[in-house]
Amino acid sequence: MASLADATPPIALGALDGRYRGAVAPLVDHLSEPALNRERVRVEVEWLVFLTTHGVVPGVRSLTEAEQTALRQVVEDFGADEIAELAEIERETQHDVKAVEYFLKRRLSAIAPDESDRGLAELIHFCCTSEDINNLSYALMVKGAVEQVWLPRATALVETVATMASDLRDVPLLAHTHGQPATPTTMGKELAVLAHRLGRQLRRIRGAEYLGKLNGATGTFGAHLAAVPGADWPELSREFVESLGLQWNPLTTQIESHDWQAELYADVARFNRVLHNLCTDVWTYISMGYFAQVRGQGTVGSSTMPHKVNPIRFENAEANLEVSNALLDVLGSTLVQSRLQRDLTDSSMQRNIGSAFGHSLLAIDNVARGLAGLDAVPAAMAADLDANWEVLGEPVQSAMRALGAQGVPGMEEPYERLKELTRGRRINGDDLREFIAKLGLPDDVAARLSAMTPATYVGAAPQLVDYLDAD
Repeated sequence: MASLADATPPIALGALDGRYRGAVAPLVDHLSEPALNRERVRVEVEWLVFLTTHGVVPGVRSLTEAEQTALRQVVEDFGADEIAELAEIERETQHDVKAVEYFLKRRLSAIAPDESDRGLAELIHFCCTSEDINNLSYALMVKGAVEQVWLPRATALVETVATMASDLRDVPLLAHTHGQPATPTTMGKELAVLAHRLGRQLRRIRGAEYLGKLNGATGTFGAHLAAVPGADWPELSREFVESLGLQWNPLTTQIESHDWQAELYADVARFNRVLHNLCTDVWTYISMGYFAQVRGQGTVGSSTMPHKVNPIRFENAEANLEVSNALLDVLGSTLVQSRLQRDLTDSSMQRNIGSAFGHSLLAIDNVARGLAGLDAVPAAMAADLDANWEVLGEPVQSAMRALGAQGVPGMEEPYERLKELTRGRRINGDDLREFIAKLGLPDDVAARLSAMTPATYVGAAPQLVDYLDAD
């Protein structure tokens, strides 16, 4: 039997890099191993530029504008050749960050070849522990992935749900509580609830803090002060971290504590869970016939039953949301823990960030495609409403309660009287109107309740959809 492991090109072990590659490929630019190395190169380059332009080390010249541009171009041009070169260096160093240092020293020697400038190379990785570079690199990676890939996709999806809510704001719907017929609403209002919930989580995620530190092996600036005692190293660290677009963390051990990551992943997981709720609700509406799945898209619903169009997009999304949340939850719980100054559990754990976001992004893609294939079926919703006149027991007994509180006679035990009429059996419009006529209600109240139907008993549901505009 041929070994699949030896196939060329290599076969992906996981679904994200195989079957679903197209949906998640943009995350590779941010959360892959090569992306990590590119950000490490970026941080090392910016640290060298910062040290020289700020004259931190006495007697060291500043890099020229051309030299700074050339070094930054190394980051911009980082591709297959650079990935291979770094891998070759790492096989010798057996240390990934040290390999980046040696890689950049090679580039600097080509950019500034003068013998008198050889000392500049010693400022690459100056006073840095590996975690100084890694924590900043991961912060830049996650920030880029969230702001440039995940958030735009998630925002577009929520906007789609909000648009559906607006389009269906007036379409009456029989609500269900505990799976049983309940007070009518509108399909638009129910979708608006989901859009509102998802939007709240997006606002939290947009406000996420991305922290970083650069303070040495135990967070004390010990090496920095030993090398250049006259510099204000905490202030220089703050200025450098903020120059990268991150927020400075002044108090850390050898590692940045990763609390911000746990906070972000909890918010993304919560978004995922609300989206999972949307999937199960829409799946249920499809099963009830309230939504029809658009046919003629070339899909096969069932291998044996030609009539079927299965709600696979929502089912696929559910599974991927569950995988994503399992990863996000373990990331959040593990990353906030560290033995004393540090251990390497965070290093291994953070390599799963891409998978966590990948499964969430894949779910978002599936939900978007699923929603695009739906048509509302108001007639099916209307039929269920017309078959459940007993839900109007609520407004009748509520009106009787209000009248009883005002001293109108004959309004005693309204709940009990409506329960006797409606519980455990179906009634129709004639049954209800006959019951109302015998209650002794004021004429205007009797007329208002008699004119009501399950389809008109939706309260302020259509108007509530408009609150989405304020989000």
